[in-house]
Order: sequence, then structure tokens, then C-alpha cells
Amino acid sequence: MNVDIKGITENDIDAAADIWNEVVEDGIAFPQEETLDRASGAEFFKSQSFTGVARDTDTGEIVGLYILHPNNVGRCGHICNASYAVRSDMRGRHIGETLVRHCIIKAKELGFGILQFNAVVSTNESALALYKKLGFTKLGVIPHGFRMKDGHYEDIIPHYIELN
Repeated sequence: MNVDIKGITENDIDAAADIWNEVVEDGIAFPQEETLDRASGAEFFKSQSFTGVARDTDTGEIVGLYILHPNNVGRCGHICNASYAVRSDMRGRHIGETLVRHCIIKAKELGFGILQFNAVVSTNESALALYKKLGFTKLGVIPHGFRMKDGHYEDIIPHYIELN
């Protein structure tokens, strides 16, 4: 499978929201609890510094996306944050890695100096392995920092990578 990533368009909103909502509804990786509809999805995706949509070049279907935005403001405004979502039936095909690699390039283009992930859930083994492979640094562990969908808490492990 070949994947091409481009900025989100109006025609991508519904598919992107569906993929985003899958992760939200799973309740094991994203902190959000509210799903997106067309209107809130359009507003959310357009409010980011960049929303990248991954499309299978053979089928034209959207298979994943990422959002990129500042992690903070002012003196910490050079640090960005991102979230990644891959359609559940497409996971395990290195789409997430393609999204993260594209995000790193896009973050540099937008002038960010550091990409930081605030809340990588300790049970998200595929994300942890990918971030290690790509050279991210773990910042430590925040015990019980993430409430899972079933109500129990898991640790979170913030990560960062310098983009210079």
C-alpha cells in the first residue's frame, strides 16, 4: 500500500472525523471523550496548525490522519504537539509511522523546534515502539495519568524529539 499525506480539505471532514471518533470511542489512547460530528470536526481540524490526511493512493480512501498544533504559547510556543489516528482496519501497515515522519517534517516547516507528546499511554505498545524507533526521548512516567474507558487508570509517558 502506498500512502500520500496532504492537508485536509472540506471533502475529507467526514472520513477524518470517523477515524478520529474510532480512537475516541476506543477510550485507550486519546484524552477526548466527545466525538466529532461534521460541524465540530470541520472546526476542530481547521483550528490546528496543520491537519494531515493519509490517503491510500490505490483506492483513494482515507486511512489515517494527524493534527499538529502548538503545545503551549509565548516562550514555549516553539514546542508543538500532535495526535495520530489510523483507521482500525488499516492498523499494522506502518501508516502511523508514515504519519509521524510526515508530521516531523511539517513541524519543522512551520518553524517548531520540538515535538512533544504529553500523554502516551503506557499500554500503547505500538506507539511506544514507534517513538523509540524514531529517536524520541522519554521524559519519565506520570503514574495513573490516563483514565481508560473502563474507568481504571494507566500511566502516561511524555516523549519529545528535537526538530533542528
